[in-house]
Amino acid sequence: MLVTKNISPLKIILWTWQHMLRLLILVSIFAFLYAKNYMPISLPWLPVSVIGTAVAFYVGFKNNSAYDRMWEARKIWGGIVNDSRTWGMMVDGYVSDLFKKSKASEKEIHQIKERLIYRHIAWLYAHRSQLLAATPWEHISQGGHVARTTKYYQKKFGVGLVDDEVTRTELKLFLPESEHDRLIDHANTATQIINEQSRDLRALRKADFIDDFRHMEMGNVLKSFYTLQGKNERIKKFPLPRQYANMSRIFVGVFVFLLPFTMIPELMKLGDWGFWLSIPITALIGWVYVMMEVIGDYSENPFQGMPNDIPMLSLCRVIEIDLREMLGEKELPSSIAAKNGVLM
Repeated sequence: MLVTKNISPLKIILWTWQHMLRLLILVSIFAFLYAKNYMPISLPWLPVSVIGTAVAFYVGFKNNSAYDRMWEARKIWGGIVNDSRTWGMMVDGYVSDLFKKSKASEKEIHQIKERLIYRHIAWLYAHRSQLLAATPWEHISQGGHVARTTKYYQKKFGVGLVDDEVTRTELKLFLPESEHDRLIDHANTATQIINEQSRDLRALRKADFIDDFRHMEMGNVLKSFYTLQGKNERIKKFPLPRQYANMSRIFVGVFVFLLPFTMIPELMKLGDWGFWLSIPITALIGWVYVMMEVIGDYSENPFQGMPNDIPMLSLCRVIEIDLREMLGEKELPSSIAAKNGVLM
């Protein structure tokens, strides 16, 4: 997630120089052909402007849809934050020897609370790790130049800003070794961790550490975690319909290709300096449309390790700190800090 108030012109150039260069080369070729009278074709502005207006509306629809996906993902993670705190509160307040015939030691009760809370923290990191797994339609899976560019952005502005292996390490810290080895081999580890919580609650109910009401209430919170996990997985595994996403790119390409046929001959009517003026102006107009398309294209997948991602690692760490404080721990991990204006 970009956290700076403004994006510097240098970063804009760094992120978009390839598109700028392609447009400048294309427009310069057309300008040279017109200047040498090698290009007999010119188009009136009206039909091209109609196409440009239609493309702008279409790209706007795509961008709104992409933003909706990103904002929904952020609301889902907000629900995970809230319900995680609720889980910590219930574990801290509900687990006791109040209903037991024989009293349990404070150490035993604390160990139970620690186990339930640590297992939930493990679920957070496991869920995040699974959401970062690439899908076939994401940029990293496309191969060629697109994949290489995506890897570069991930390294310089995305998950590469933090040590992403921390997820695997922290799962071992929060799960007992035997439980970790058993759960990590499942196809959906996060799902099995929540199921393990349910089994633990059943055992605690049988041992009278919680009563039926508390068992039911804590089970409802686990159900909520499944609901939130499923919503994230729906966004991850169901792309923005490709007929909208791909046609938007084609329409922008058609408009950018037609643009020189109308802009360059019109600007060259201004005289000798019109030739030099036509190149940057035509390229700039094309760049605006290309960037509208690119912004929507990279915003439609909020879990792909890019700078516009939902800051899942930061949110996981916030929850971890809150829950471990509920256990009374003093040695807590530090919050995830933004790097290069990006919070992951």
